[in-house]
Parts: sequence; structure tokens; C-alpha cells
Amino acid sequence: MPQVAAHITGTVTRIEKKPGDAVKPGDVIVILESMKMEMPVEAEAGGTVKEIRVKEGQPVSEGDVLVVLG
Repeated sequence: MPQVAAHITGTVTRIEKKPGDAVKPGDVIVILESMKMEMPVEAEAGGTVKEIRVKEGQPVSEGDVLVVLG
């Protein structure tokens, strides 16, 4: 299953999609804050959001899986 991973270390400030939502490549899934800047995390593949593995306010590291698509 395709996964959406953090491309930087930061904090999850917003989750833009919910389980069951359809996404296409380039859709913003999660917003991370790092060094006082907001960085969008985009889907690289299309599909449906199957699982969200983070919560708003949660710190994440580069490479952490944020969302699983199906």
C-alpha cells in the first residue's frame, strides 16, 4: 500500500484528509511545522486514505509514516 511519509522533522499542525477520502498525486495530506515554517506533505500516489498514523500536535521525524493509502 502506498504510504505518505514526513520529508522533514517537525510537528503535525493540521491533517487535511480523513479516512475514506480519495486523494490524487499532489494533494496535500498533512501540514508540518518546522523551524516556524509550515510545510505541506503531499501524496505521491492516488488512492483512498486507509489509516492516519499521527495526530495534530504530534512531533515526527523525517521518514515517519503519516498516512497509509489504499
